[in-house]
Amino acid sequence: MGHSHHHGHHHHVHPEAGDRRVGGAIAVNLALTAAQIVGGLVSGSLALIADALHNLSDAMSLVIALAARRIARRPADAAMTFGYGRAEVVAALVNYTTLILIGLYLGYEAVARFFAPEPVLGWIMVWVAGLALAVDLITAALTWAMAKDSVNIRAAFLHNLADALGSVAVIVAGLAVLAFGWHWVDPVVTLGIAGYILWMSLSEIGGVIRILMLGAPPGLDTDAVLEHLRGIDGVGSVHHVHLWQMQEHAPALDAHVAVPEGRWSEADGIKARIKRSLADRFGIGHVTLEMECAAHACEGANAIGH
Repeated sequence: MGHSHHHGHHHHVHPEAGDRRVGGAIAVNLALTAAQIVGGLVSGSLALIADALHNLSDAMSLVIALAARRIARRPADAAMTFGYGRAEVVAALVNYTTLILIGLYLGYEAVARFFAPEPVLGWIMVWVAGLALAVDLITAALTWAMAKDSVNIRAAFLHNLADALGSVAVIVAGLAVLAFGWHWVDPVVTLGIAGYILWMSLSEIGGVIRILMLGAPPGLDTDAVLEHLRGIDGVGSVHHVHLWQMQEHAPALDAHVAVPEGRWSEADGIKARIKRSLADRFGIGHVTLEMECAAHACEGANAIGH
């Protein structure tokens, strides 16, 4: 159990370098968007312009992620006494929400196409999708290492992954129509991708909501933490415990600790022991304790919450 939650911090990308990567990904997506809009206007292809909008939505998800990264690094101030770290969690919530909407829309489109197949434009579509796929893969390569470590970048990364899958679908469907005249391939593949996007987004958004709801860190067993607390020498009883995450990798704990009668003189030592023990055992770096003498401890208090 011990040190499992310091996961992923060994391959840290330097913040500035990380910003440059995300900035590069935004630039690539915007360049492609512009190229597709020009191409669409010249060739009269609505498909090209539709694809440009996809890449614009990718660029937007990356812009949101980059802005959140930069805000998150601000130090705490009078307005935000906990600091700005959660900006990344809020950005992830925004990006997952839009991704869920995209998934639902794709599913709706696919079902509609089963009943009214749309003509596929053959080779032009395949080439455009190939180009879009290349850009999405470049974006994925730029953000892959950071996505493992950051819920914020992961959300933007999944936007791009969803788009890459969309391009693959177009290529597969286009080739199927060109080679065999199979129009059903397009909606089938699209439906599969919509399902995948929804499955990914819904499984990821839970963790984001949990942080914003001040839920206990998923890697920590609250009962185990309580039991460990109660077992520390000098802890008579524990109540009003709150265990939450300040941001993605920063577990925090608040508690009232009653010191046994006759040991009040050791209160400072006991407090230091508790903090050291929680940091070593569970990686909880932010611990706030209210020490009470057992004789005057809160009567009938709940172990958890208020």
